[in-house]
This record gives sequence, C-alpha cells and structure tokens, in this order.
Amino acid sequence: MDGFNISPHLLPAVLEDIVDKLVPELQERGAYRTEYTGTTLREHLDLPAHPS
Repeated sequence: MDGFNISPHLLPAVLEDIVDKLVPELQERGAYRTEYTGTTLREHLDLPAHPS
C-alpha cells in the first residue's frame, strides 16, 4: 500500500476512522509502516542522496 485517497466531502469523520481503526489494523498485519527510517522524504522513499 502506498497511501490513501480520501474525498474531501467525507472528512473529518472518515479520516478519524482511518487513523483510529484502519491504520493500526494495517500496521498489525505488517501492511503499513509503524515508523519512518529517516528524517527526509528522500530517505522515506529510499532514494539516493541529492547530488550537491
């Protein structure tokens, strides 16, 4: 899974359900990360460092 598409007309109630119910269940099943490995988006996506 790469992310979620959420329709604005469903917020905030559905967002709360996703955060409180869906994400923990996916994490428990190992289908969604529980922590990030780095501090930058590039590190999170496992991309090489930007050439300076």
